[in-house]
Amino acid sequence: MGMDRPSPATTIPARAPASAAATHWPAVALTVLVSVVAALQVGKAAIALGALQADLGLSLAEGGWVMAVFALIGVVGGIPVGALTGRFGDRRIMLAGLAALALGSTAGAFANGLAWLIASRIVEGLGFLLVVTAAPTLLGRVTGPARRDLAFGLWGTFMAAGIVIAMLAGPLFPSWRSLWLANAALVLSSALVFALAVKPGPKATEPLSPARLARDTAATLRDGRPGLLALAFAAYNLQFFAAVGFLPILLTQRLGVSIAAAGALSAVAIGANTLGNVASGPLLARGVSRAALIAVASGVMGLTGLLLFLPATPPLLVFLLFVVFSAVGGLLPPTVLGAAPTVSATPALAPIALGLIIQGNNLGQVLGPVVVGSTVAAFGWPAAAVPVALAGAAGVGLAWALRARG
Repeated sequence: MGMDRPSPATTIPARAPASAAATHWPAVALTVLVSVVAALQVGKAAIALGALQADLGLSLAEGGWVMAVFALIGVVGGIPVGALTGRFGDRRIMLAGLAALALGSTAGAFANGLAWLIASRIVEGLGFLLVVTAAPTLLGRVTGPARRDLAFGLWGTFMAAGIVIAMLAGPLFPSWRSLWLANAALVLSSALVFALAVKPGPKATEPLSPARLARDTAATLRDGRPGLLALAFAAYNLQFFAAVGFLPILLTQRLGVSIAAAGALSAVAIGANTLGNVASGPLLARGVSRAALIAVASGVMGLTGLLLFLPATPPLLVFLLFVVFSAVGGLLPPTVLGAAPTVSATPALAPIALGLIIQGNNLGQVLGPVVVGSTVAAFGWPAAAVPVALAGAAGVGLAWALRARG
């Protein structure tokens, strides 16, 4: 499957291409780039958790909230942001998101306590929500149908890529505050490139109103399939962020390695997630159903996640299990996100369906670190295996329910 030659134009076309031949790969690349930069803001908290605990006197449970609150606003904001994307256009929403990320990261660098840090992470979380909700809409308008699953597979690598870069780069900074400021500068730079290169896409002509939002939301919920996808995404993220958020600390405690070495090992393990992301497109093209990919990803993550936290598991095997956990789990995000247009009753409802799916994504991001952090604080590391395994089983059940709905 070859890639098409980029257009000599210096800006990305506003309207969706009519065919696979019109797929504009520079647009896809820029969308992936800014999404990776957004995901850096997720990963920086995980690698800096030890420094945050030492500097601000945070407990492990409070550290879990620093990671989880980032996604809190997305638990309720996905559908409204999906509607805003349809009304005002993907480019404008993505730029607003990047601005919020820069503001939140800058403010967080000057936090002197948990409350300030949490508030700044909420602002960052809003920015992240705006970026990741609008990005699939932009991909949809710059890719042709035959290239769409491939584009979503490439875009699906953004979360793992951003976290990996944060894991590798974080220990290089003299303090967590300098890491926060560097991220703010990077976000602003990527926003400038994005603003110069991308032209606005089409916007809805019908005004956005509470009545219309309620009507579209009700229609999406009645369908059932977007809700199942959202819950499957929530189960995935509960597992993934439960493991990702605490992997550096787990490695330092179980393997006795330095924070820099833990960051490098975590980066390798999390980076394996991109293998599943990229593999999802070719597998879907070969006729493998989305429900089957969701079931396989959820089942493997549940089983390996169960073994990750058990004290009888040898330390080296913990690392290898996480590689498998991450790689196979990577099949799920692009599979779920790429399904939004296919499970929408009408094209106009696709942004609402996507917003609901993003809400599921954020629900899992919130629950993972908080549930596991609180469980570990109360009962020790082995108890973390229980919520991870249960979430995997739930994902398998949701996949088969989705298959039954057609």
